[in-house]
Amino acid sequence: MSQPNWNEDEFDLTLSQRTEELYRIPNMEPKVDGLIEASVLPLRDMVIFPRMVSPIFIGREASLLALEEAHTREQTIIGLTQRDPDVEEPGPNDFLPIGVEMAVGRLLDMPDGSHSALVQGRRRVEIVEFIRLKPYIRVRARIIHESTSADRQTQALMRSVLNQFERCIQLDRSIPEEAHVFALNISEPGWLADMISTSLGLTYEAKLRLLMILDPKARLGQLNNLLAAEVDVLELEDEIHTRVQNEVDKSQREYYLREQMKQIQTELGEGDIFTRDAVDLKKRVETAALPEEARKVALKEVERLNQMPPMAPEVGIIRTYIDWILDLPWNNPTPDNLDVKHAAKILERDHFGLKKAKERILEYIAVRSLKPKKERQPILCFVGPPGVGKTSLGRSIADALGRKFVRVSLGGVRDEAEIRGHRRTYIGALPGRIIQTMKRAGTSNPLFMLDEIDKLYSDFRGDPASAMLEVLDPEQNHSFSDHYLELPFDLSRVMFITTANSLGSIPSPLLDRMEVIEFPGYIEEEKVEIANRYLIPRQIEETGIEDPGLGFEPGALQRIIREYTYEAGVRGLEREISRVCRKVARLKAEGKKYPTVIAAEGIDKLLGPQQFFPSEAERADEVGVATSLAWTETGGEIMPVEVAIIEGKGGLQMTGQMGEVMQESAQAAMSYIKSRSAKLKIEMEVFERFDIHIHMPEGGIPKDGPSAGITMASAIISALTGQPIYKHVGMTGEITLRGRVLPIGGVREKVLAAHRAGLKTVILPEKNMKDLVELPKTAKSELKIIPVKHMDEVLEIALGKNPIIEAPKPKKRAEEQNEG
Repeated sequence: MSQPNWNEDEFDLTLSQRTEELYRIPNMEPKVDGLIEASVLPLRDMVIFPRMVSPIFIGREASLLALEEAHTREQTIIGLTQRDPDVEEPGPNDFLPIGVEMAVGRLLDMPDGSHSALVQGRRRVEIVEFIRLKPYIRVRARIIHESTSADRQTQALMRSVLNQFERCIQLDRSIPEEAHVFALNISEPGWLADMISTSLGLTYEAKLRLLMILDPKARLGQLNNLLAAEVDVLELEDEIHTRVQNEVDKSQREYYLREQMKQIQTELGEGDIFTRDAVDLKKRVETAALPEEARKVALKEVERLNQMPPMAPEVGIIRTYIDWILDLPWNNPTPDNLDVKHAAKILERDHFGLKKAKERILEYIAVRSLKPKKERQPILCFVGPPGVGKTSLGRSIADALGRKFVRVSLGGVRDEAEIRGHRRTYIGALPGRIIQTMKRAGTSNPLFMLDEIDKLYSDFRGDPASAMLEVLDPEQNHSFSDHYLELPFDLSRVMFITTANSLGSIPSPLLDRMEVIEFPGYIEEEKVEIANRYLIPRQIEETGIEDPGLGFEPGALQRIIREYTYEAGVRGLEREISRVCRKVARLKAEGKKYPTVIAAEGIDKLLGPQQFFPSEAERADEVGVATSLAWTETGGEIMPVEVAIIEGKGGLQMTGQMGEVMQESAQAAMSYIKSRSAKLKIEMEVFERFDIHIHMPEGGIPKDGPSAGITMASAIISALTGQPIYKHVGMTGEITLRGRVLPIGGVREKVLAAHRAGLKTVILPEKNMKDLVELPKTAKSELKIIPVKHMDEVLEIALGKNPIIEAPKPKKRAEEQNEG
């Protein structure tokens, strides 16, 4: 690092000139009310005492403006110490009430872009009022006048302080001897206390306390106590230093430092810290409940630790490894609560519906109650859309079993080491998330939830999904091997529950190890019940409107569900209910009239215009339009299928973002219609002379699947024959080339969507009738559900008997030639 291009004499002259400038700046004269008005220089981690000269560094723009203004006018400035040094733009509440009036010298530019200046403290002031905060702070302050005379008690204090200060200078070489000479010539008690406070290496907090003491006598007393403590520390340090100097060679710096620490510990009566720590560590390993293999490895590492110098780099690595072994829950399970009725009560209390998941957990508890020694744990995978209660059900299961609940989110994990850990050869190596979470659980049989297992990714760092195979395999996880530990760890007593939004991205070997439990999206009736049982009471409690409470009419909840949310779960529903409760809470807090029952008519005022518009049934029987029933993640929907016949060359056009499977269903429907054209009374020439356009509205939404096959076939036949399709009929089912109707999925959601839309008849594949078991009784009673096996049955039910428009007919060849 290069030295400045000035010599010491020039530097001393510069410093002397800068100091003389400080003394030429006069103190601020008080106004009529006895107050002075000045700019403020905020001080961070720094205390300036009156009459003391000190350099300061300035970096903030507001501080520079304040200093330049004071320097231009040759005025003093008030230094105020911040309570929190990290606050960049302090306000009135961020400063101590006592400051120091200071004279500021000229600014010097520093190499790092900051600025430096010399300041001289003049006198203490008490802040009365902040006049302004921008562009820099100005205040009005009251001057604190100190007594310059000293009574006998004060004189005795001053002598004691001077004697202790002299002893500090003798022991601490960092304080110049001239400081004691200067202190001897000070006759004012307050000045003496401030001068010694500046010279000593006191802590920042101690200096603040001395600055805030306005009585000189009290300040001297506090300083005397601090000096006495400082002298004791310096004397002990000098004694230790002298003892160590006589025992060791000055050239062996490492040994010298180690011996100095040993002497410090001896003075405290604690002995050698490294020896004591090694003995304690070995005792912990011997008394810990470790498996035999883990105990042998830990003792071997302790021996390695004892043979190494305390300052060796590997000491920290070995010590951390031993601590991990000791902190893991190798064999301390918590007892399970195997009361089936209690578990059922807990699960029912926390969640509505989810029948399959609850039954599976109760079956597990029942088996464990009959065979308590059974160690094999189920590995479940909860699959369903967001917000249906997968993670929260895991917490309830842990509560019902009396187990500790721990959770790890796997979303976005790409590195295999996140699961298995890093090998100890790497600096900063740690175990993987599985072992880390087991340590956090503190028990060997927690309920371990692995969230978002479908969002694991693989790249050049490895495949974390493959690393999960050992974790989730009951045949292997009794000896799970982490790269960091390199010891078998038993995970067989852990109950693993994974969650996913879909199964498509989960590798087949991993999926094969898990028992999949599907969480269907909640239907409207379930959402209403969940809102009444859980969401509304929780939001009423959180918004503070328990007394006299708030009620929602069923129609109001239905409007919120249909018109303001579009989801499978209930998170959006809870947000909207929370919005309503907050608005009511505001009315209550303002003392205005507020509703105690939310009616359907008042939803618009509380939540604004309708956000979502559910599909509605057709208003009239139409040709070429059939109503399909569709499944989405947010529930069921009805979806019209439109067909138009246009003169052309026999092409088939499909629009509305149809997927490949849906397009193949349309082609299968066309082939079936052509094969039955004679029975349907459709001339074959129509297929050569006309184009058929199939469209599914809401083209911005992708659609796919085979379940619209019979609907497209019905709409095409209607358009080709002129016979209308009944408006009150909805249908779903896959079609084959022979016209057979095959089963599909999502029946429960589709039928309920038809019921909501006001349809009267639903056509289903016969093999799907088994799926109606879970259907609410109201939907069963108000809908006519007709099972079918063949497309002929569909046409018999859905197609009108008589044409209402003329069916398209191709022109004769002779007519075409004459027109030509």
